[in-house]
Amino acid sequence: MSRQSFGKAMIKRTPAVILGLLRVADAAIIFLSAIAAYFIRHDWEPPPEPYYLAMLIGVGLSAQVFHMGRLYSFRLLDQVVKQLTLIVPMLVVVAALLIALAFFTKDAEYYSRAWAGLWLTLGAFGMLILRVYVALKLRKWRRKGELTRNAVVVGAGDQGRRLIEHIRASGGGGLQLAGIFDDRKTRIPREIAGLPVLGTTADLLEWARTNPLDLIILALPWTAEARLTQLMNELRVVPVDVQLAPDHIGFRLYDRGVTHLAGVPMLTVFEKPLAGWSYLIKSIEDRVLAALILLVFSPVMLMVAAIIKLTSPGPVLFKQKRYGFNNNVFEVYKFRSMHDRPVEAARVAQATRGDPRITPIGGFIRRTSLDELPQLLNVLKGDMSIVGPRPHAVAHNEEYSKIIGQYYGRHRVKPGITGWAQVHGYRGETDTPDKMEKRVQYDLYYIDHWSLLLDLKILVMTAFVGFVNKNAY
Repeated sequence: MSRQSFGKAMIKRTPAVILGLLRVADAAIIFLSAIAAYFIRHDWEPPPEPYYLAMLIGVGLSAQVFHMGRLYSFRLLDQVVKQLTLIVPMLVVVAALLIALAFFTKDAEYYSRAWAGLWLTLGAFGMLILRVYVALKLRKWRRKGELTRNAVVVGAGDQGRRLIEHIRASGGGGLQLAGIFDDRKTRIPREIAGLPVLGTTADLLEWARTNPLDLIILALPWTAEARLTQLMNELRVVPVDVQLAPDHIGFRLYDRGVTHLAGVPMLTVFEKPLAGWSYLIKSIEDRVLAALILLVFSPVMLMVAAIIKLTSPGPVLFKQKRYGFNNNVFEVYKFRSMHDRPVEAARVAQATRGDPRITPIGGFIRRTSLDELPQLLNVLKGDMSIVGPRPHAVAHNEEYSKIIGQYYGRHRVKPGITGWAQVHGYRGETDTPDKMEKRVQYDLYYIDHWSLLLDLKILVMTAFVGFVNKNAY
């Protein structure tokens, strides 16, 4: 392939361009599927105007849900089955949002349910066909080398070696490393980490004229400011991308992004877990699910409240101060499962097997998680989420925060009624620091990897393993 044709292929087939075109194609499929579904359902009659509005809203919701569900990852494009397992639940979420919107606007009866079901079926099928096609094209392009970026590394020191090893260990990142350049002629070996040392910076300028090259990576310590500035000025004449590799600490932050502040590039260490659309989607999810669950379980809650009142003296609801979002203290609601006795805040003890404080009905409602249902009121108030790290009593928080370094990292999001730790068995009594540390690790994983799809997965797992638990005394 000539250098000119190689350049054109790289312009057309970069991951960013491919993913961008895939987003546009998905939107087109969703819209055209809706029209096709209406034609099939109504004997090829054109849809009325309100249906077009529903279609456009569906396209917009789909784009946001697919984005938040991390469907558009270049690494997923070869995994057709994996993408299908993501697409179907996401389309169900879109359908649920459309149904909720139609319900609240009192337009639900206007739209055909058969049309909606056929729309989602055709949409899923169309997106699957598209992804099979994309996967086949990617294999063809890779065989021809049209998705590979040719790169060289400037810097034959420890930082260059570490960068090369990291690129290889991560699967190459779509790069074909051709070699290394370094101005130290006599103090370096002929190859580093299996890559040949091809010459000095001056040699690189000549080499770039006669070899296909897309990227130059500067892998020098950031303390060598004068040398880095000189190199960047020298490489300005080469018509390729020039990137500065991170210093040593950057390898500990390899999955973090770069942003700009006042024109200065900044390496993101931590990101706010829920912001923008993520925050909005999570808020809608919480309010809608809390209202629906309250509606469904209200007879059960009334029955539990009556039994509690009849079997032991005291209030029906138990209220306790707990840490929530951003370490703010709020009052959590639960059905009272213990005898009503005053307890000093500093002496709050977790329930244990055979705990004499538990009422006759208390053990049952704790094992079945019925005591947690009043926390739906906390969700509607905005103090909690349906899914998130479980809130702990103030005394327990202060105790474990002293022995578990990242404990307070759990409070970067709202606490939840169920969570990633709970569906993996870390529920109930945590009588050792090791158990609490494991729970914290699961909570931090959830915060770092939040998505609407993960929330739905946790809710499904809760339905099967989360309500009844042997560790809840």
